[in-house]
Amino acid sequence: MQQPLIFDIKRYAINDGPGIRIAIFFKGCPLSCLWCHNPESISLQPQKLYTRTKCILCGECINVCPNHACRLTSDGIVTDPQRCDLTGRCAEVCPTLAMEISGYHKTVPELLQIIEKERHLFDQSGGGVTFSGGEPLLHPDYLREILDRCGNNQIHRTVDTCGFVKQETLLEIAKRTDLFLYDLKLMDTDKHKAYTGVNNELILANLIALAETGANIQIRIPLIQGVNSDQKNLSATATFIAGLAGEKKTISLLPYHATATHKYRKLGQNYLADNLDEPDKTDLQCAIDCFLAHDLPATVGG
Repeated sequence: MQQPLIFDIKRYAINDGPGIRIAIFFKGCPLSCLWCHNPESISLQPQKLYTRTKCILCGECINVCPNHACRLTSDGIVTDPQRCDLTGRCAEVCPTLAMEISGYHKTVPELLQIIEKERHLFDQSGGGVTFSGGEPLLHPDYLREILDRCGNNQIHRTVDTCGFVKQETLLEIAKRTDLFLYDLKLMDTDKHKAYTGVNNELILANLIALAETGANIQIRIPLIQGVNSDQKNLSATATFIAGLAGEKKTISLLPYHATATHKYRKLGQNYLADNLDEPDKTDLQCAIDCFLAHDLPATVGG
């Protein structure tokens, strides 16, 4: 079984399912959303991050690199990607954590041990573990095993998914998942492809199939002014969700914020969403009202 790369483990999470949780973030995503706030989650491979403002130019990374990939410039430390092997020795010796490697392995037993350490918080708050990313369903064998282990230990299991996965994989994972956080971006397939890199036909078909299993599903919508906050898209989204099988789905509206710029800078990438706007109070209220008109409860955040 191939082990996925993990890029973050967030303890005391309160927005990724019920109660106080531990959230596990896997690297690798089939989408490339223009506004992605976790750009380090998209690649399946390890990545180096560098924060110039933290760097004290001590030169330890230069001294320890066996491939001479790091060099000192007027812009700080610059890494030659052709020489860098991403083993992370530079990050290990960096005294200010200006150098970081995003992506590391954990075996299922190792990850389960980390999760179990938070059990007292789960028991007190009704929380559990959330598997997110990236897209956790890109690693079905690993995800299936850790979900089974958590289930055997009576730990609540949430999976956050974009839905762009094989349907048989999604339905197999549904057998061992207590709650899905299912992301919906846009209803128009051409606009969806323009903003995320893929069309939405599989995502919508998978959500229909998942609802038919009786799975517990919470819909999450990143709300972005000028992208998906218009009445046409909101009405189409509400109509689609209202028509899903099973109990009425709850909606979590996630207002877009341009807070990820520094992450792109750390990766040496350009942030391409500078022209996107945050929704204002009117946008949020219009969205809430639209969903309520379809008897769908909607809240901001979560």
